[in-house]
Amino acid sequence: MLAAPAGAATVAPFSSARTLAGQPFEPGRQVTIVNFWATWCAPCRAEMPMLDTFYRKHRAQGLGMLAISVDQGVSTGRLREVTGQFAFPVARLDAVKMPRRDIPVALPVTRIYDRSGRLVFATKGDGRTPLDAATLERLVTPLLAAP
Repeated sequence: MLAAPAGAATVAPFSSARTLAGQPFEPGRQVTIVNFWATWCAPCRAEMPMLDTFYRKHRAQGLGMLAISVDQGVSTGRLREVTGQFAFPVARLDAVKMPRRDIPVALPVTRIYDRSGRLVFATKGDGRTPLDAATLERLVTPLLAAP
């Protein structure tokens, strides 16, 4: 769970994105969680409520989060239906400017970037070792406290 996938970005993997709500999302100089997921991925959907709880708890401290759907052929309406109760922004992969090499091949994948955009943590995307709140607290809370 604690390994960066081969070929993963070592800096924030995208320069900008447009959310399902039509709003721009830029990583900027904030601690950012990027979660790659899909509607058909049961482990992805299982960890989303935990990610939402963590985001709601820490967003006022400068935490940014973007869930990037890698779904193909799924309507925006369906994506909104699946994620509507969550506070974090969601984007379709085709609305994110990022190198193709940084798109994970297995899901779910969660990457955490510090304020300088450096990758500090990534899950493997094997679906067998889900990310948990204790790990997020241990890794992200110190990043939020750092200048």
